[in-house]
Amino acid sequence: MRLQDKKVMAIVDEEFEDLELWYPIMRLREEGATVHIVGAEKGKMYIGKYGVPATTDFAYTDVESENYNGILVPGGWAPDKLRRYSEVLKFVKEMDKAEKPIGQICHAGWVLISAKILKGRTVTSTPGIRDDMENAGAKWQDEAVVVDGHIISSRRPPDLPPYAKAFADALANE
Repeated sequence: MRLQDKKVMAIVDEEFEDLELWYPIMRLREEGATVHIVGAEKGKMYIGKYGVPATTDFAYTDVESENYNGILVPGGWAPDKLRRYSEVLKFVKEMDKAEKPIGQICHAGWVLISAKILKGRTVTSTPGIRDDMENAGAKWQDEAVVVDGHIISSRRPPDLPPYAKAFADALANE
């Protein structure tokens, strides 16, 4: 399994987009990666937009980005909450500086905007936040998945297969 030595942090808060969290997690675990679900509280059950739960393995204060090979940010309404945590922004900035894979889909672009790492980058997102992405200095493309170095971005749930594959490929090369 090509990802057996890789560790990924998947960040979560209430009203994450269920498939955008779970599909990449399952895909990475199938390839042998260890994926930890991380939120504001350890052991808390967060509920997705459609009712699928996710229980955190760790709290933000329990982990360090240097111990992970990549980070996944799901969409839904959770990103509007996630970007308010200084720890989340710190993780994203550190992953960016270390050029470790950062996966963002749908509204997750809001987290990268708040981390101020999009200037000059080519990305995609749900079209609803295109203006936000461009105002943050990114070049936006209407594609299922866009890979710009270590940043892997995608639009919405129908794009999950190529998005999860692109993230797994980036992680394998990390």
